[in-house]
Amino acid sequence: MKNSATLLLIFFAIASPAVLSQSMTKPQIEASVDQSLKGSLLTFRDFLALPNDGGYPEQIDANLRWCDKAFTDLGFETQKIVSRGVSHLYAQKVIDPNKKSVLFYLQIDGQPVDSSAWNQPSPFRAVIKDKNGKLVDWKSLDTAIDPDDKIFARSASDSKGPASCFMTALKIMQEKGVAADFNIKVIMDFQEEMSSPTIAQLVQDHRELLAADRLLIMDGTRHISNLPTLTFGARGIATITLTVFGAKENLHSGQYGNYAPNPAFALARILASMKDKDGRVLIDGFYEGIKISDADKKIFAAIPEDLPELDQRLGINQAEKVGETYEESMQFPSLNVRGMRSGWVGKEVRTIIPSTAVAEIDIRLVPETEGQRMVDLVRKHIEAQGVTLTRSVPTDAERAKYPLLASFDYRIGTKPFRTDIDSDIGHWLDKAMTRAVEKHVNIRATGGSQPMATFIETLELPAVSIRIPNPDNNIHGPNENIRIGNFREGIKMCLAVLTEKL
Repeated sequence: MKNSATLLLIFFAIASPAVLSQSMTKPQIEASVDQSLKGSLLTFRDFLALPNDGGYPEQIDANLRWCDKAFTDLGFETQKIVSRGVSHLYAQKVIDPNKKSVLFYLQIDGQPVDSSAWNQPSPFRAVIKDKNGKLVDWKSLDTAIDPDDKIFARSASDSKGPASCFMTALKIMQEKGVAADFNIKVIMDFQEEMSSPTIAQLVQDHRELLAADRLLIMDGTRHISNLPTLTFGARGIATITLTVFGAKENLHSGQYGNYAPNPAFALARILASMKDKDGRVLIDGFYEGIKISDADKKIFAAIPEDLPELDQRLGINQAEKVGETYEESMQFPSLNVRGMRSGWVGKEVRTIIPSTAVAEIDIRLVPETEGQRMVDLVRKHIEAQGVTLTRSVPTDAERAKYPLLASFDYRIGTKPFRTDIDSDIGHWLDKAMTRAVEKHVNIRATGGSQPMATFIETLELPAVSIRIPNPDNNIHGPNENIRIGNFREGIKMCLAVLTEKL
């Protein structure tokens, strides 16, 4: 971390082959990636062995040290940045101070794990399985690498896989003596799964350091077709915790059934009022401002979607009717019940009338739907159902006065963003992708959320996400995985982008 960018450049000019700013042809990319694939997969396995829950500072530090060494070995100048007590890692390689800069965002943390739910000894001991679920020995990489085999581990796809593809591409360039046509900046986030609570302050405090002409996001899953994907936007998110109150204590269902109201039924009625049977949100104003143009529909129509196959894979009879296609449905805000709790179930079930019923709700936002406004619409709708909202557990006086009480807590998370596909960054990436893969798709906006709005607004730059992992990757759940064929294509995509003239 102590070396300056100037010293690093002098050192590599002396110690390395002549460094040339040039594009690599498709055959050169293919050959280089195939030569490096085995070693890259083994390094990836070592990276996955590090637990990476962003809620644990010691896990952040261990992953930060690993990344620091990786980028230092690649000839980058690195810098640890602490924002509101949370560590981040910044790396840069200055090709020419007069050239433009591209900022790359890497997510390093992963979701918490329940090891007992995984079909392997540990989520942090990566295993290879074939398409039939049979274990494949890592030693088999010495003789053959099957692109349909998958690597199973926490963060295999989200998002150490994309980060590893990016670092492999940089290593290939270093070995081949090939330089980018632009300065490379990298910011590594170790709390993305916690909605990156400190990243906005970090960008504000270090806007000159992070200043760039374009932002590329190495995070996210491909389109359902599994074609290499460029995604030009993402939805934001807001979350709500709705707690409906019944009696002050849990009551015996025999003694008080037919007398004391059950808050679970009240909660069910409230939630049922929010959507129709086809999945459309019934809250007044929820879709206000959303416009899908004929040009947008042409973009959606050009994206290959086998909806019957998707329904079969998901195990559903039919999709909701918000959009005409999967891709169109991602362009609208969504309302989701992500969890419910009332009383006990399973072996712990009890014959009681529960005292509370809780629903955890998330709203996925699009640029036309501001987070606070959407939360207020949901609040207003709930109140229209005859619910009196309180700040916390109601008092005896409130219980005596109002027939139906609930508390309403919320949080506004990441903001949505959208970059024009028909733009300089879009055309630049299209050129790169033609050297990397046979076919790719451009997606207007993904359904998930990414903490990118703060970069876009503060640094005033366009952003696009490079999507590598397979759509059936069990993201966030047990048995998360990445297909080796996707990992290989991901290296090719990164290598093509890094060697595309800017």
